[in-house]
Amino acid sequence: MVPGRIARAVWPGRTIAYRLRSRMISQSGRHSSEQSGYQGGASRRLAQGEPMARMYSHRKGKSGSTKPHLEELPEWSNSDKEEVEELVLNLHAKGHSSAMIGTILRDQHAVPNPRSVLGRRIAQVIIEKGKPSVYPEDMMNLMRKAVKIIDHLTTNRKDLHNARSLHLIESKIRRLANYYQAKGQLDAAWKYKRDQVRLMVE
Repeated sequence: MVPGRIARAVWPGRTIAYRLRSRMISQSGRHSSEQSGYQGGASRRLAQGEPMARMYSHRKGKSGSTKPHLEELPEWSNSDKEEVEELVLNLHAKGHSSAMIGTILRDQHAVPNPRSVLGRRIAQVIIEKGKPSVYPEDMMNLMRKAVKIIDHLTTNRKDLHNARSLHLIESKIRRLANYYQAKGQLDAAWKYKRDQVRLMVE
């Protein structure tokens, strides 16, 4: 027999068998993951507190420093709980974010770790005793970023890189919306719409 004819007779059967085997393995893996309660990448990252910057790249995300662990407050720090709460509410009334409030307390009011003084986070103090915003802070920051990119794309329609960045940011907004709706911090009927995001930010 001619070698070419043998190859034509043998290889199609091997290809079909390989495809059937790979399909069976993928189906069995999917069933086992569903039975074991495996969480997908997005929900797992949110549950573990991983930064969303890692979802779409192999890099480590945005750089940042690590806060040193303090078991006891320094002697020079301000440990008056009522005074720190009043400072937090006053700074929030001026329009500062919770991250900026923590920076101001550290640099200007000798409060290196507000959580150790207050017993809870700055955002929780604002929710309990202040006037919290309609949308969570991290979600609002993403919506502001989306508005800037939308304005940029209106005059630069061929900027495909930022067009993809807009899709990724909107995906993060929807994912955060599902998370906050599950926790009851956002209206269950709320949905992200690109033509209405400017009204939400303003």
